Amino acid sequence: MQRRDFLKKTSLGAAAGAAASISAPAIAQSQPTIKWRLTSSFPKSLDTIYGGADVLANRLRAMTGGKFDIRVFPAGEIVPSLQALDAVQQGTVEVCHTCSYYYVGKDKTFGFGTAVPFGMNARQMNAWIYFGGGQKLLDDFYSNYNIYSFAGGNTGVQMGGWFRKEIKTLADVKGLKMRIAGLGGNVFAALGAVPQQIAGGDIYPALEKGTIDAAEFVGPYDDEKLGFYKVAKHYYYPGWWEPGPTIHFFVNKKEWEKLPKEYQEAFQAAAYEANVTMLAEYDYKNPLALSRLLQQGIKLHSFSDEIMEAAYKASFELYADESGKNPAFKKIFTEWDKFRKSQNAWFGLAEARMDRFSQSHK
Repeated sequence: MQRRDFLKKTSLGAAAGAAASISAPAIAQSQPTIKWRLTSSFPKSLDTIYGGADVLANRLRAMTGGKFDIRVFPAGEIVPSLQALDAVQQGTVEVCHTCSYYYVGKDKTFGFGTAVPFGMNARQMNAWIYFGGGQKLLDDFYSNYNIYSFAGGNTGVQMGGWFRKEIKTLADVKGLKMRIAGLGGNVFAALGAVPQQIAGGDIYPALEKGTIDAAEFVGPYDDEKLGFYKVAKHYYYPGWWEPGPTIHFFVNKKEWEKLPKEYQEAFQAAAYEANVTMLAEYDYKNPLALSRLLQQGIKLHSFSDEIMEAAYKASFELYADESGKNPAFKKIFTEWDKFRKSQNAWFGLAEARMDRFSQSHK
């Protein structure tokens, strides 16, 4: 009986060993070693949003036996935060992790990849990109910049930012110097504010010195890490300009096309994981961080209906104006807006009713 057990165990062990030699290292055995550099637009201290790039790199190494190796660099080590996409476009690095709306200065169409004011939430953005034709629309546009895009994270709806004084009416917005990214800055400008584009690591000193009067970044978890509550006590919501911002991996087109098909598939799978896990992690961390911030004496405020309505009107006036003079913007906006309306019609039924009821019973 002992002999039978021994033979059985030996046979199973040999089979498992043979399977392992065929499965896990199969890609590694037959494919080349690839070493890429990834520049992030985020500092390493912001572990959740920066961590999306680590998820991608670690998963790729695991899936390829270490043969597809991406080294992740935080903002500033290779290029400044807001030059990440340029570095990929020019071939300085093969890939970056950034927000497309940082580059609306090149073309306002860049806003759609991440978020535009009063746009779609995180789930709706995923639906649009993965199934609603958004990926093709975006890649048709990005091809003009020598890049491919892959959704690589989402923060969920963001907060409206930190203000040194209360903002109750439109009159309070006029002349306000505010750090804000993307097309939200254009809308605030239409309301009389003075938008500033400042990298995440530079916001605190600008707010502390009074160079700016207000700043938005992400939400409670990241904002707590950056210490904004120490220099501005009024915390507003919602971030109507970022209802579901998608962070992207942008890959140099030529470098992508040189990859073996198996590595391309592995990259896309790893990007999916980074996209889904980032949102889940923020949903876990933000409520805990908000509780800690409230203990620090911050004051929560909702933007007034007057400000929200004026911002909504200004946003869609901006889209109409830009569509009239920018064919690339019009092409995406037309399809994006149809999809947005369809999504809102659905989410306004079961989702909204369920959310409102559950949240009313604290």
